[in-house]
Amino acid sequence: MLAGGLLLLAIGFAVALAPLVSPYSPIETNQRSPLAAPSKAHLMGTDRFGRDILTRVLWGGRLSLLVGIVSVAIGAVAGVTLGLVAGYHGRIADTLIMRFVDLLLSFPSILLALAIVATLGSSLINLMIAVGISSVPNYVRVTRGMVLSLKEQEFVLAARVAGSATARIIMRHVLPNVVSPLIVLTTLGTAGAIIIGSTLSFLGLGIQPPTPEWGNMLADGREFLADAWWVAFFPGLAIMLSVFAINLLGDGLHDVLDPHIRL
Repeated sequence: MLAGGLLLLAIGFAVALAPLVSPYSPIETNQRSPLAAPSKAHLMGTDRFGRDILTRVLWGGRLSLLVGIVSVAIGAVAGVTLGLVAGYHGRIADTLIMRFVDLLLSFPSILLALAIVATLGSSLINLMIAVGISSVPNYVRVTRGMVLSLKEQEFVLAARVAGSATARIIMRHVLPNVVSPLIVLTTLGTAGAIIIGSTLSFLGLGIQPPTPEWGNMLADGREFLADAWWVAFFPGLAIMLSVFAINLLGDGLHDVLDPHIRL
């Protein structure tokens, strides 16, 4: 967990300090040095338009990580809310919500996100909404499963007998007891959201050039894999390291927060 956290922290600092780390513009072209190999002047080389790849990787990381964080927040808020309602109230609410979840689960996450973006249009906001909606079923199912067991526990029954309002019981007694697994799910879900967001940009349905984003940078470099490998290699490396760091952190949190492992 420590290694993943430190690596993720380093990546976060690097992209946050992008304007200070590199003196180049992420979108300004330089036709005097197209497809220049890595050198002291350009540590990761340049792309077909002479733009510094290190600069674009750092600036692109801002959007890629933002997509991961915001989309997971959207999915978590919507999914946890639906899961709490379905698990606690049951009956009609449970049936309606879970049939909706089954409908979403009938599509692979990437296909569902692709369909939503294709419907709403290509933009940063639509990309985050699409990726967030595709992650909703995971949060609904985890939250609902835990609520079904928690609502029969003595402390919840005691709160009912004491006359506490349903909203108060859910927020004060039920929700705090499902937070731990949701933290782990959210952490791991961020890695998946980064991959899906980059995939959509790679396919041309996410963030559009010349705005740098790891996915569209990969798409730009696929033509030059034989002659200018660095154009696609470094954005791909950034995605791999970010997802690796987040997964390490998520696995560590799972080990720390899971009561069965602690025993």
